[in-house]
Amino acid sequence: MAPSQNSPPKSLLPNYLYSSSFSSLTNVDSKSTAKVNDQILIASPMEGRKIEMYSPEFYGACTVGGILSCGLTHMAVTPLDLVKCNMQIDPAKYKSISSGFGVLLKEQGVRGFFRGWVPTLLGYSAQGACKFGFYEFFKKYYSDIAGPEYAAKYKTLIYLAGSASAELIADVALCPMEAVKVRVQTQPGFARGLSDGLPKFVRSEGTLGLYKGLVPLWGRQIPYTMMKFASFETIVEMIYKHAIPRPKSECSKSLQLGVSFAGGYVAGVLCAIVSHPADNLVSFLNNAKGATVGDAVKKIGVVGLFTRGLPLRIVMIGTLTGAQWGIYDAFKVFVGLPTTGGVTPTPAAAEVAKA
Repeated sequence: MAPSQNSPPKSLLPNYLYSSSFSSLTNVDSKSTAKVNDQILIASPMEGRKIEMYSPEFYGACTVGGILSCGLTHMAVTPLDLVKCNMQIDPAKYKSISSGFGVLLKEQGVRGFFRGWVPTLLGYSAQGACKFGFYEFFKKYYSDIAGPEYAAKYKTLIYLAGSASAELIADVALCPMEAVKVRVQTQPGFARGLSDGLPKFVRSEGTLGLYKGLVPLWGRQIPYTMMKFASFETIVEMIYKHAIPRPKSECSKSLQLGVSFAGGYVAGVLCAIVSHPADNLVSFLNNAKGATVGDAVKKIGVVGLFTRGLPLRIVMIGTLTGAQWGIYDAFKVFVGLPTTGGVTPTPAAAEVAKA
């Protein structure tokens, strides 16, 4: 029976891109979900009330989850990031991971391993807020435009488009802190941290200088984030389809979070490989005043762009991305939202659920 013209519009994305949104499709306990006026509500164990999916409160929760997942994890791996950046800038001095740590320990002591942690925390917290919050927004927005059939058929393209759009915004928030971080970490004596490093950087290169690395940052982060989200969603769906012998809705929350971490780690390895050349460019440009992309290619070499510091970055980004997805989904579970990804029903099933 055709819906009435006065019927309120129904959300398209939850029908087929989130397996836990409809109890009829995923056998979610009716006590944990409810459908009110065609809106999906999920009970929050934290507050004993319901969170409306794709409401401002939902996007706010995803934004906070992104702040926690990106800010905390990037700050935690500051020592690895510091060694990686120095290996990219001065490979003659920082020949390997182990020797890099040895040089830093000898010259700067234990405290030197956490140089630049404040701009790291602030920059990646801002980036995480935009990355995850806008990803959820754009994923629904593009799915609504495509319609149920095409969104289900081309869901990977929606993951790619949503993540690219989110990262475009997120990098504008990250770029100033990234510029200060790289300068503090790779030029001993430049500054102790953000408080003196930011004004010194601005005096030297002007406010616009903070965005000198924005285009290379987009070149690094947009492919990285597209791979991060699209591969994660695909890997998690494959795990639930082929590796776990029961529906996601019947899995414990701890198992679901374990799947999120595993999917995130594999996605992180792929991300590191895809985005590494641009990562070398960002480090070079933010370290050398007035440097250009051509200068970087000439000095580092094309092969060096793809290989310099790559093993360490694979370890760092794999662990980082796995932890980010684990923290993000743990926060979503904490506030009563479903974990990200899972087996998607067919478009026909989604249409039946809507009818």
